[in-house]
Amino acid sequence: MAIKPPLTDLPIKTADSGFYQGFSKNVTIISKAIISILVVWCIFWPVQAGATLGTWNAVILNNFAAWYIYVVAAFVIVCLSLAIWPTAGRMKLGTPDEVPEFSNFSWFSMMFGAGIGVGMLTFSVAEPISHFQNNPSVIQGLTTANGADNVRQAYVWSFLHWGAGAWACYAIIGLALAFFAYRRGLPLTIRSALTPIFGKALSGTLGHIIDIVAVVATILGVAQTLGFGVEQFVAGLTRIGIGGLTYGANAVNADGESIAGAVNFLGIVVALLFIMGASTLSALSGVGKGIKWLSNINMVLSIVLLGFFIIFGATWFGFTAMFVGLWDYLTALPTLSFNVFRSDGVEGSEAFLLAQWQGWWPVFYWAWWIAFAPFVGLFLARISKGRTIREFVLGAMIVPALMCFVWFSWAGGTAVDLELNGNANGAILNAGFGDMIFATTELILLPIAEILAWGMAVLIVVLLTTFLVTSADSAVLIVNTINAAGDEGPKARPHILFWGAALALVVGGLLLSGGTSAIQTAMVIGALPFSIVMVLMCLSLIKAIWNDGRRERAGVATTVHPSERAVPAE
Repeated sequence: MAIKPPLTDLPIKTADSGFYQGFSKNVTIISKAIISILVVWCIFWPVQAGATLGTWNAVILNNFAAWYIYVVAAFVIVCLSLAIWPTAGRMKLGTPDEVPEFSNFSWFSMMFGAGIGVGMLTFSVAEPISHFQNNPSVIQGLTTANGADNVRQAYVWSFLHWGAGAWACYAIIGLALAFFAYRRGLPLTIRSALTPIFGKALSGTLGHIIDIVAVVATILGVAQTLGFGVEQFVAGLTRIGIGGLTYGANAVNADGESIAGAVNFLGIVVALLFIMGASTLSALSGVGKGIKWLSNINMVLSIVLLGFFIIFGATWFGFTAMFVGLWDYLTALPTLSFNVFRSDGVEGSEAFLLAQWQGWWPVFYWAWWIAFAPFVGLFLARISKGRTIREFVLGAMIVPALMCFVWFSWAGGTAVDLELNGNANGAILNAGFGDMIFATTELILLPIAEILAWGMAVLIVVLLTTFLVTSADSAVLIVNTINAAGDEGPKARPHILFWGAALALVVGGLLLSGGTSAIQTAMVIGALPFSIVMVLMCLSLIKAIWNDGRRERAGVATTVHPSERAVPAE
């Protein structure tokens, strides 16, 4: 039987005139409606929204925690297998003669900035410190909270959450989209990655649903990142002397719990107006200008900040944490990747606490990476044309994970060392997540000069701003690309402005409904349906590569010339 050529035509109807010219009305209007309803619900009925989201979150954690654990482990296996598989590894994400559009430095800068940069500023200190205080070994009585015997466990879990699993989620989406867009000439949108399974049926309702799920997941995933960023941005402004953006020392919430230091309404407004205003302006300039230059700037600033921790922080402690932690992580990875803690339903029991901790940390992270994946994955696809699959996996999965480990080792290691030797005296342990990195740099520098501590706080705020703007403007462009049926060209300004405002309102509304926990809950919920899409994408990609290997051996073309690549149907 003759081998058929691959599908290279997936028409997606877009409007040929009017306000939605160039956009798929089915995807764009429904996506906007869903996000608008969420915003109105959270802003006008914040208490009800917070309670309902909490109930849904509990249901998902009780019933789907194992699904999140297992599915991310599967993504890691698929990515590494594709890199090792000779047929797949040598295939280019494009035609055989295409070369990468961006240099390695710009490629990595944009990838790291959009994918994880904001998280490093928040979690490079907060993650190791949090696990230094509590983790499954502490709950089981195997190690001591805040003790020297707990340092290695703190790093095992930190590396697990930000290592191969996180970047495999991004790499799966990026690989699938780049493969079908630049080898097949299909539209650069989520539905195209499922053509080996569903074929031309994706031109209709099924494809619209898949793209809508991706848009909603993207907005909620990016909202989670921006939510943490807003808190840290305000913490930084407070550190450099701009006050009045957090609650006072005696502030309590409706339940009588202290919220001293939490971001208040004014702080939310100021932070979002600044961040989203700058990101929208950058999005209007496109990937090749604003986003590329911002990414290069924040990479340089990141190197400066990281160098500060390596030179002036706990240098040897960080070195030890890096290499011992990496060994511990690699040896524990096979077990931890499939480990599921199951509650016995008895509140306060060891099994209950372990399951609760897993919901707070691994399950939350896996949901975050999945919700963030359509944004980062599509962005990675957009900037990775011309690279081989093996090069993509190594560059987009392993290298960024190692970069995260370096941050945890020296930034987080400095904080852990300061607490261990007593110099911090709880100042870092008791700080808010977003404030921990500021507390650490201040403790390093205050014995030398107060003005240097202030200057370092300014640098962190500037770096945080560039990371936040890069993530937000990339997200706006990616959402518009999906809505425009994969069209990578310039987008209508009103739609960029809408999604910039919508993202800000989602973050603000969810923060008002229950702080970052409300954003976390909404994101976990939104990630669930998209995780199913990602599993189908894995199967689709494997099937396509297998068939392309057969086609190459039979002399059947597997790629299309760039000039033949599809454009949205009018």
